Amino acid sequence: MKRIAVFASGSGSNFQAIVDHVKSGKLKANVMLLVCDKPGAKVVERAEKEQIPAFVFDPKQYESKEQFEEDILQQLRHYQVDFIVLAGYMRLIGHTLLDAFAGRIVNIHPSLLPAFPGKHAIEQALRAGVKITGVTIHYVDEGMDTGPIIAQRAVEISEDDDANTLAEKIHKIEHSFYPETIGKILEKLEVKA
Repeated sequence: MKRIAVFASGSGSNFQAIVDHVKSGKLKANVMLLVCDKPGAKVVERAEKEQIPAFVFDPKQYESKEQFEEDILQQLRHYQVDFIVLAGYMRLIGHTLLDAFAGRIVNIHPSLLPAFPGKHAIEQALRAGVKITGVTIHYVDEGMDTGPIIAQRAVEISEDDDANTLAEKIHKIEHSFYPETIGKILEKLEVKA
């Protein structure tokens, strides 16, 4: 079974969904490590509760992205991680990790990319007045949500949706769609191995 690390910066609802899918046997993988760049984030509590090791760091304590990514890389090697899953990790991945895990880093984004990349995608969609937004799962490259798209799912925006109600709709989709898609990607990796 593939060994994955989940990178997250916030509440960790997608982290929890992935862990729950692993525990139920729906996602054939082992979550080996949480990587979090925000000490005190709720996702760290979730990892502790699930007894999953966490590497928590403060980027301000480092002189450069390369330095903290080297520390992350050491952790990934220690836990023999095969695959990286970004789940609300609010930081661009640098060359240190991209080179070491080429083609083995995925992200989830709350819009139908290429529309509304970056932060606040839900609010961007509402401001733009679009009728449909969604969820995109994509490979990670050096850009901001610019990597090759793996899968997308549409979410309809109602007249009375605000940022909170739309976020709820999107999360509901994400929490099953992301673990299912990760499972399909990992199956393909198994074949190549």
